[in-house]
Amino acid sequence: MKILYLTSRFPYPLEKGDKLRAYNQIKELSKNHQVILYAISENKILDKWEDEIKKVTYYHQTSLLTPLQKYFHLAIGIFNKLPYQINYFFNKTRKRNIEKLLVRFNPDVVFCQLIRMSEFARHLEKPKVLDYMDAFSKGVQRRMNEEPFYIRKIYELEYKRLLRYEAYIHKDFDASIIISTADKEAIPLQPNEEMSIIRNGVNFDYFKPQPLVKKEFDLVFTGNMSYPPNVSAVLFLYHDILPLLKTKYPEIKILIAGANPVAKLRELHSENFVITGWVEEINEYYAKSKIFIAPMLIGTGLQNKLLEAMAMQLPCITSPLVNNSLGAKANTEILIAENANAYAAYVFRLLEDESFAKAISMAGYEFVTTNFSWSNTIEELNDIFLKITR
Repeated sequence: MKILYLTSRFPYPLEKGDKLRAYNQIKELSKNHQVILYAISENKILDKWEDEIKKVTYYHQTSLLTPLQKYFHLAIGIFNKLPYQINYFFNKTRKRNIEKLLVRFNPDVVFCQLIRMSEFARHLEKPKVLDYMDAFSKGVQRRMNEEPFYIRKIYELEYKRLLRYEAYIHKDFDASIIISTADKEAIPLQPNEEMSIIRNGVNFDYFKPQPLVKKEFDLVFTGNMSYPPNVSAVLFLYHDILPLLKTKYPEIKILIAGANPVAKLRELHSENFVITGWVEEINEYYAKSKIFIAPMLIGTGLQNKLLEAMAMQLPCITSPLVNNSLGAKANTEILIAENANAYAAYVFRLLEDESFAKAISMAGYEFVTTNFSWSNTIEELNDIFLKITR
């Protein structure tokens, strides 16, 4: 089967959730199908990144999104009713290039990752799948109150546009998928409309226990550190949780590992609160840490960082918001904290009770290895492709 795969980011390197999902889906699909990739990129693609994508695609084409295009597209968004998420990436030249790929390769299925790309695909006369991945509208709604008052009105407008768009774009695709039940419930579908839940997986060959590695850090948090939900989590950890931890452990060491840390995170760097920036081998940093903490207050979707940490047998503490999508058993497979005091209490217990920490880590490991396999998710996706092409 030939699959035309459309994505709003070049799916390498894997420093963002949508890129991680796209790359692993393409990698698994390419074992039995020809994947033709059309990607948009805001940055110049390095040769080594392109080499990785060549390994897993039959053909790929990338369109560079220039700063001038960004501002022009956003300006257009003032005069139409499409979400700015859509206007940011869309132009007619890209649409024509995708139509040319359709003629050149005659794919059996068009796979559209994120509603950002749906305007390119919605009218194509081919069986089409839309991967919502997350409920964007819910993410924007949660971020509204975190923004300064002079930006809040823009977020309110974007929320209303996204909510309307997520509901009506569904009808233009033969099938749609999303990453979790919580995100599915946030999309206002009609009673007769279907949406399949296709989870992410974990690369268990890469993220695996390393019990012999020396533990240098007490806590670790990972992710793209320019992503607002991750930024707010680090600030909450530093300003609210860390002072409580220092009452018992004045020299506690915390690691914040991930790409593109914004200035207000970089300035927090110290010997005991380490901000790494981009790291080549993120699994090494999990291995050097005792506990994974993800005190996220906003955001949507399934947090891959939790899956990775569990796969490496780290006991994990997170918020109810994150676990709504993850679905692990509280106090058995994962620890759920409602406030700073609860996070601190769990950290103290994990550091002081080795058997408790071991029980949580092993239950979490069993949970993730049982439920989050890329090969299984691709089998589900293949079933959808077969259904809509018949």
